[in-house]
Amino acid sequence: MKQESADAVVLAPATPATASVIWLHGLGADGNDFVPIVPELQLPPSPAVRFVFPHAPVRPVTINNGMRMRAWYDIKELSASGAQDDAGIRESAAILAKFIQRERDAGVAANRIVVAGFSQGGAIALHEALRHPERLAGVMALSTYLPLRKTFAAEATPANRDLPILMCHGSFDQVLPLRLGTSSCELLRAEGYTVDWKEYPMQHQVCLEEVRDIATWLKARLPAEPPR
Repeated sequence: MKQESADAVVLAPATPATASVIWLHGLGADGNDFVPIVPELQLPPSPAVRFVFPHAPVRPVTINNGMRMRAWYDIKELSASGAQDDAGIRESAAILAKFIQRERDAGVAANRIVVAGFSQGGAIALHEALRHPERLAGVMALSTYLPLRKTFAAEATPANRDLPILMCHGSFDQVLPLRLGTSSCELLRAEGYTVDWKEYPMQHQVCLEEVRDIATWLKARLPAEPPR
């Protein structure tokens, strides 16, 4: 059942949710962007998964001539060493943390919650998941990179040191070049994280093979719960 509010689109299962996926959209989109992918995942009825697709705040974006749009943070330039919107990234990470807490308050265990995101949304998912104080089920980062690299090692929490990480990227991505993704993967692996890296012959988008890999990964992260 689809429900939409001012801050998110929610796809609720037919039975009470025992697992959740919180999925953040990319720059200029909104929470509806990845809703059509859910049926394509062909997930089994158990566990009952609630999909939550938050809407980013509206803000001016520097690289788009200051135009106001839905964005998780401002982008001044796109490079691994360029200036980043520290305040905006942390503000949106706090928004994601509130959505995680909302699922916790609804009775979903932290280790049954996957955080995911595409592009900007994937950057926020990585940032928050690796700093989150409770062990999550996994983080799925699509066509994205790890932001605020200089503070990452000091801020990462022990609870998610062994967090399953799926990173997917297009070989021909001209928006966020492949090297931004591979260098983030290399940094995470150097810090001891296990990263499942997937690369596809595509641009800044999602392809059918990737959707299938996402489905396989989600099934492994959120297995059916034994009968009570």
